[in-house]
Parts: sequence; C-alpha cells; structure tokens
Amino acid sequence: MDIDQLVENLRVLGSDDQTVEVKEGVGKAILESLSAFANTGGGIIVVGLSEEKGFQRVPDFDAQAAADQLLERGRQISPPVRPAIQIVPFEEGELLVAQIDAFPSWDRPAYIRERGIYGGSYQRVGDADVRLTQYEVDRIREEQKQPRWDEAAVEQTGLEQLNAQALKVFLDKQRAIRPRTFAEGEQVAMKRLRILHEDQLTLAALLALGDYPQEFFPRLTVAFSVFPGTSKGEIGSGLRLLDRETLSGAIPELVESTVELVRNHMRIGALIGDVYRTDIPDYPLVAVREAVVNALMHRDYSPHAQGSQVQVNMFVDRLEITSPGGLYGGVTLQTLGTAGISSTRNQRLATFLETVEFPGGGIVAEGRGTGIAVIEKSLAENLQPRPEIRADLNSFTIVFYRRRVAQDERYLSADEKVRHAFRQNESFSTSELMQKTGLSRTAVQRAINKLIAEKTIEATEPPRSPRQRYRVL
Repeated sequence: MDIDQLVENLRVLGSDDQTVEVKEGVGKAILESLSAFANTGGGIIVVGLSEEKGFQRVPDFDAQAAADQLLERGRQISPPVRPAIQIVPFEEGELLVAQIDAFPSWDRPAYIRERGIYGGSYQRVGDADVRLTQYEVDRIREEQKQPRWDEAAVEQTGLEQLNAQALKVFLDKQRAIRPRTFAEGEQVAMKRLRILHEDQLTLAALLALGDYPQEFFPRLTVAFSVFPGTSKGEIGSGLRLLDRETLSGAIPELVESTVELVRNHMRIGALIGDVYRTDIPDYPLVAVREAVVNALMHRDYSPHAQGSQVQVNMFVDRLEITSPGGLYGGVTLQTLGTAGISSTRNQRLATFLETVEFPGGGIVAEGRGTGIAVIEKSLAENLQPRPEIRADLNSFTIVFYRRRVAQDERYLSADEKVRHAFRQNESFSTSELMQKTGLSRTAVQRAINKLIAEKTIEATEPPRSPRQRYRVL
C-alpha cells in the first residue's frame, strides 16, 4: 500500500471517504467504523492522523500500542472483526493501517456487543458511520434464512377473494404437472400448493390470483408519476406533475396497467428508409415489463414494508422503477444478471407467477434468473445504454435512460400516432385512441377524418352514435 499517496489524496479531498476512515487513536468511536466496514464493503482505517489538523501525523503516536488496542476493539464486535494490521513508516514516525474485509451475508450484521444488535449495527455511507435502522437490521438478518412473508395467512380471506378463472387455470396447470398433489382432493392440493393456509389465503395467492388484493393491503400498489423535468422538485410550465395514478389489482393487472401507462406517455421515433419505416420507442416495452415484474415479485413484503408502494417515475430524460427492499441472498450489484447467480426473496410468490398468465396471455415470470439479461438485450437493440442499478438495504432502483434521437429520426405527428395505433389494434373508439396516443379529442378526430378520407379506416356506427368505433379496412 502506498500510504504517502493515500494520505495525499485525503489532504486534497479534505475528508475521509467511503472506504477510508482516519482516527487519531483507538477510542471507543472506532467500534462504529469496525461495524460499518464489516457490514458494507470493507475498508481501511488509518490510525495516527489528525483530520482536524489537515491529516497531519499525531506527535508521539505509539503504533504498536494502538495495534494491540485495535485487536481488542475488534473482539468487542459480534461476530469479532479481525483486521489485517500493518505498521508503516510515515513522515519521521509511524501509522497504523488496518484493512477490514466485508463480512459475508450470513455473518451480518456485525454489531457492537455492549449496545445490542439494534443499537450497535452500523453501515458506511459516504465518509460517515450510520447506525442501521431496525428495518435494515431485520432485512440483513433475513439473509440467514429464507423469508416466508409471502406464505403468511391473510386474515378474513377465502377462495371468494380470488379470481375464479385465474384460479382454475392455475389449478389445471398444476394438476397436469403434479397429479399426486391432487390425490387427496382439490382442497388438500390448495393447501399443499400454499394457496391456502388452513382456510385462509396466503399473501402470495392473493397477490398473484386475487380479484382486489388492495382490499386487505391498500398500499401494495404501483404509484405511477410523470414529471415535467429531470427531478421531482423541478417545475416546468407551472406543473409539478404531468400525470399521477395509483394502480391496483393483482400483480398481472399491475404489470399490464403500468406498461400501458409508460406506452402512452413516451414518444415513438421513426427512422424512414427507402421502403420501410422503423418505429423506435423511448423505452422498449419488453424491458419495462421485465423490470416491473421483477419489482413486484422481488420486493419486500414483510409487515414493515407493506405500507410502501412500487414507484414508477417518468422524467424527461429517464424512467425509474423503485421497489421496497434491496438485493437478497448471494446476489450483489457486481453479480446481478450473471448467468447461474440468482436468489429469490419470495419463493412462493415466484412459483405462482411462473404459472399465472397475463389477461392477454403469456406467463408473468419465467423464473430463470434472466430478467436483467432480457432488459440489457432489449435496451441494446433499441440503441440505448445499459440500465443504471442502485440498491441499498431499503430499496432497489433500475433506471432506463431515454434513447438518444438519431440524426435522421423524427417523432411521430398526431396523424402518425393514430396510424401507429391502428397497426397495433384493428378497432378503436375516439376515447380509446385518446388514451392510447395521449392526444386531445380534436387532434384524434382530425386524424380519424383523414384516415376515413384515405379509405384506411371506416366507422362502424351511424354518425353521432355514442357507440361509435372505427376499424381498419
């Protein structure tokens, strides 16, 4: 280690940083740094420098005595922290340099024994040692055993709270692949499949197959917002929000509704070739769908988090999808998306979603740990950078940056948006086209009249009929 360069960097920066902590001596305050580095990403403690005096060496510092004291401090942490210690020469004296490795997930949280696990657990945030909240400690402790919040019984529920058709499809599929589960009857099978716990629904069944889970969990929703600028606090054209909706329903409905809102609020570019036109959206909906499924399937469903929503925020330059609860198990930011490395916080819910279908068809989740790979592939095909991923103990966020406009590209006019809609569906009402395109009624009607004149579409009802629709010829 080049201690001279390290100290020079600290002097230029004027403070500690995420991975380096400086102490004048080995007092009790060093316990917080030992806990924080062990619980975060590891780091270095340099003893014998004064931060107050511009990271100057402490006169008459006894490095050997400090080393013995630091080893004792490490034993006051549970599990014990055993730093790798070096005594290095520095500016006509010596410094103590201690390397603390990050603890594996199953040994966390490392906490100061005399303060207890909830009062003595810390994490490193910037240049500070910050005490973990009870929620954060509980989430870390869940790493030591499989959480089963999704298998918990939901009071005052029964089969009548499930969507009958969705339940039938699910049971038919399960009966086909595991007939022995149904050998003692359907009621027993539903308990074995964890649809029921005793005679009440499990949380997983309610979320995946329910008619209206928000009757029991009003905040297990998706909060969708469209902002006029690049941040929540930025105000454009006098509007703080361009749109805001709270989406409810079972997970398949939440996914479909969220994707549709993103579709309606984003722009679609057009690359015009000699013969064909290629439509390129701001965000590939395959990636959006995958990210929303992951957010709802892997979020924290513990009682402390049941008041938190999944948030989908659209800004002028990006789309952010945030879910409660950080990464789980052996997955880290470095290994996320790596083939063969996956971990599921909600195993029962994931099992349901690997069988449950969207209203229009298609399985909700494939369950092969390929979500990030699918997202990255679809973004690359849409000429976009890889997503940015942020994660801590409280939340997980994936960020899609809006595609840069190609030089020979233009955005669709109102007429082209309506034409594009009719390429996706053969029939629309005026209201449906307004919702689909985000255009005003006047703009939609003008485009309809043009398409009728071109004999591209036709009305299905007499003029002024309240049931009027238009269909492709």
